[in-house]
Amino acid sequence: MTLLLKLSTWIDALNERIALAISWALLLAVLICAGNALVRYLLNTSSNAWLEIQWYLFGAIFLLTASYTLRRNEHVRIDVVVGRFTRRTQVWIDIAGFLLFLLPAALLILYLSVPYALDSISSREVSSNAGGLILWPAKLLIPVGFLLLTLQGLSELIKRIGFLRGMVDAGEFDKQGPPLAAHTAQAAPAASGVARGEAR
Repeated sequence: MTLLLKLSTWIDALNERIALAISWALLLAVLICAGNALVRYLLNTSSNAWLEIQWYLFGAIFLLTASYTLRRNEHVRIDVVVGRFTRRTQVWIDIAGFLLFLLPAALLILYLSVPYALDSISSREVSSNAGGLILWPAKLLIPVGFLLLTLQGLSELIKRIGFLRGMVDAGEFDKQGPPLAAHTAQAAPAASGVARGEAR
């Protein structure tokens, strides 16, 4: 189990590094989108390549950070229902979800997307739009993204099992960081203290 926990730590670190790197793609996409709009309205010109690079970047952001979202436990959950159960029951529900839904779906899409991407690479597929970009890098993002999601699913499964065996703290897979309400609650006493100091 110790070896599996080390593997889990390595997977977490890998997805965190990738998410940090790909976060810059969002800024780049916004700049390209704004620049393209300005050029189109001011100079009445544009290029399909600039339009396509935007969805390349958005596709990369979505596919390559899904695993990081899972790492931070930020995917959509029915917390109103699950929150009523004990921590161990919640962990068992998570394990069932990973084994019955997440991992099978991710592995199926990974299996189907690999030949799809390889076919695009071998044919050197290019966009059918005039001045468009090559398509295989965008299609390659699909298996890469689902490989990362599969790895993160395994990591989360390992951590849940580690928790049941008393080897992992629940904080390892809780939502990362306190909710906004907690920040507000912490800020209120500090603000009132400052106000009292100014009143003196």
